[in-house]
Amino acid sequence: MTPQMPEAVPSDHPEPYQVCVCYLLRRAPDGRAEVLLGQKLTGLGAGRLVGPGGKVEPGESAIEAIVREVQEETGIRVAPGDLREVGFLDYEFPHRRAWSQQSTVFTATRWEGEPIASEELAPRWIAVDAIPFERMWDDAKHWLPAVLAGGEVRAWFSFAADNATVAASDLPLT
Repeated sequence: MTPQMPEAVPSDHPEPYQVCVCYLLRRAPDGRAEVLLGQKLTGLGAGRLVGPGGKVEPGESAIEAIVREVQEETGIRVAPGDLREVGFLDYEFPHRRAWSQQSTVFTATRWEGEPIASEELAPRWIAVDAIPFERMWDDAKHWLPAVLAGGEVRAWFSFAADNATVAASDLPLT
């Protein structure tokens, strides 16, 4: 079934802002795959489990932004050449248009440093096969497993009136 596209956006609607997110992946001593996620401490999504990332500043590319954001939020230094761009997500919040955003998604398996907490994020390693998706944004369960398994994603999500639940997407919703 094809999802219903939302009504036309009013002309005074602000354009979605650009953001980026990165999922650092490693093997734990027991051989399990792990991903670095953190509890968001401030701003949009506070309290949720997220990957390090944030807004792309004016004049900055998505890759420059993610290098900066990962270091600011976790203390980890990742080189641009060690990042893999794996997706693009278009998030629409019809009931709170200022939250609408477009996110470039990256993964990395090489970096320098160990994660430390910042004012924005309390990072920790989580087994990929034990991610608590109920603590993340609702869309993550629909695309993140494939990305963490080495895939790519390009998707659109529209959120319901609660601004938390996915109402429609061009991906199958389960």
